[in-house]
Amino acid sequence: MHRPARVLAAGLLLGGLGLPFVEVAEPASAQDASQRREFTILARDHRFSPEVIEVQQDDLVRVTLRAEDIPHSFTIDEYRIAKRAGAGQSVTFEFRADTAGTFRFYCNLTTDDGCRDMQGRLVVHRRP
Repeated sequence: MHRPARVLAAGLLLGGLGLPFVEVAEPASAQDASQRREFTILARDHRFSPEVIEVQQDDLVRVTLRAEDIPHSFTIDEYRIAKRAGAGQSVTFEFRADTAGTFRFYCNLTTDDGCRDMQGRLVVHRRP
């Protein structure tokens, strides 16, 4: 278990005086409650599958985008994400979903007119 330096220093000081030392647990932060969520999103026939991904606020989100037919991208403006995968290739990236809300993801490439219709939703639920 990793202990903060101030807890170790207090323990050494009190222990050196012969006084009993009781460690008080600090409250868990939102970071401690976060989870790692993984998704594989297929981009094919001008569609994303799945079209909706849902996470909790502060989750670490790992996305693998697989472009199965032509090059595609995964773009979320609010998170400043724009990742591209070539035809038959994958790209994997991570981000912290630190803002609650519903955000559109889409293909920002102009390779094919149908790319403009490719979109989905990232739903980030506020952590209770």
